[in-house]
Amino acid sequence: FSAQVQSILGAPLQIVDISREFLKVMANPEYGFGSQMNPCIDCKILMLRQAQALMPQWAAEFVVTGEVLGQRPMSQNRQSLQVISRRSGLGGLIVRPLSAQLLEETIPEQKGWIKRESLLNIGGRSRKPQFKLAARFGLSDYAQPAGGCLLTDPEFSRRLKDCMRHGPFSVDDVALLKVGRHFRLTESAKLIIGRNEKENEYFTRSALAQDYIFMTLDIPGPVALGRGTYNPMLAQLACGLVFRYSDHSGVGSAIIQFRQAAVAEWQRFAAGLPPEDLIVQYRI
Repeated sequence: FSAQVQSILGAPLQIVDISREFLKVMANPEYGFGSQMNPCIDCKILMLRQAQALMPQWAAEFVVTGEVLGQRPMSQNRQSLQVISRRSGLGGLIVRPLSAQLLEETIPEQKGWIKRESLLNIGGRSRKPQFKLAARFGLSDYAQPAGGCLLTDPEFSRRLKDCMRHGPFSVDDVALLKVGRHFRLTESAKLIIGRNEKENEYFTRSALAQDYIFMTLDIPGPVALGRGTYNPMLAQLACGLVFRYSDHSGVGSAIIQFRQAAVAEWQRFAAGLPPEDLIVQYRI
């Protein structure tokens, strides 16, 4: 990805991981959430503060963003853009070239570093002006606008709320929210069941030492990852859920094997189908 971006831009690219800082923002965003779990204003402030910290390293005089006035309801209205500029500490050193002619003059414009007449006046929700601009510069390989931020997705947001409700969570916990079917078994235990071979492999590869791995023995089925505190009763419940999502056509029960990731020895349990209302009860 980075090589592709550098090729398109013809400029060096530095990727900075701010995941841990972002988790702190998620715990208590000053400007709140949008329609789901998206703290858009606080997110932009965090990113621009990180950019400001990098400016000396790149001998940069100002920061450029791709924001468009009115494009996003929460973070790109005029008031929000002003708040973001002020709270990031950059103030008039943020240039938004796509909408610059619709916004207040920035310091780089006032000092003649860049010409205001060379900047644009794009505003509103439509992406047609950006598509035309991309075509003008011969750019075709770019993300579609419908993708959006994962934090605006209702299903992902439900999973994240559950994760936040049940104690401290890490970057690793958040990564797991993107994959599988999620079940909250108790206040301290959850189960994630793979939906395809790629997710099955991911669970096996990324399990922490204290996590539990569940899988079918004699019939095709998913791999599941158990995280938290498990006892024999919960392990039995998890085995039933794994059996539910296996290829169990014509089979009333099957052997499900499980072990803690750091332990070599497998345990086995003959699992049958749990009641469907129980599945709905536990599903996040």
